[in-house]
Amino acid sequence: MVSLTEDTTPGGIAPLARRSTAEIVAERLREAIMHGGLPPGSQLGEIDLANRLGVSRGPLREAMQRLVQEGLLRSEPHRGLFVSTLDEEEIRDVYTARLAVEGAACQLIMRGDRALAVSELTSAHQRMVAAAAADDRIAFSDADQLFHQRLVAVSGSQRLERMAQTLLVETRMCLTALQETYRPSGDTVEEHRLLVDAIEQGDERLLLERLEAHMTEAVERLTSAS
Repeated sequence: MVSLTEDTTPGGIAPLARRSTAEIVAERLREAIMHGGLPPGSQLGEIDLANRLGVSRGPLREAMQRLVQEGLLRSEPHRGLFVSTLDEEEIRDVYTARLAVEGAACQLIMRGDRALAVSELTSAHQRMVAAAAADDRIAFSDADQLFHQRLVAVSGSQRLERMAQTLLVETRMCLTALQETYRPSGDTVEEHRLLVDAIEQGDERLLLERLEAHMTEAVERLTSAS
């Protein structure tokens, strides 16, 4: 429902935020990359994608250039655009960056509304528990990603959220490409619960230690299977 409480225009109704076609297309492409619809190494054809998305080639090209800048696509001279692939070194780099971004988010959380953070993250954690119980790998991946999205979101930093967005898509690319390494796991569920517990306890040092251990374990699992 649109709120009419913000009187920011002469008529008393705030204008609706509009998203450009290129922004929407970029979001669709990120989702396709994240879920394996556009697998690592695959080439993107402008005509085919424009037809599939029902858009003109102008907004599509703008969207694809955004993803090139984000590192999700790579441009090869005289060949075109391809979905990026991640080798062992790049996987480690993704998690190093994630630790920096999510660690900064955790520090902000500890200085902000910890009760809100606990509530949001507990809800996300419950989805992980349900997916693990159902042995649903895709739902478990979705719930895991949601947990980390909310972890950064509740920090209140929009810049950290923007940085986390690309890193989480790259993480999902790793997991999609290496499905056998990512089964619903009681250990993974417990690691996330311990993060929530540290926030609830107000122990920043413990929270950062547990976050680093969580990231380190993920890197070891992913790189051992790559």
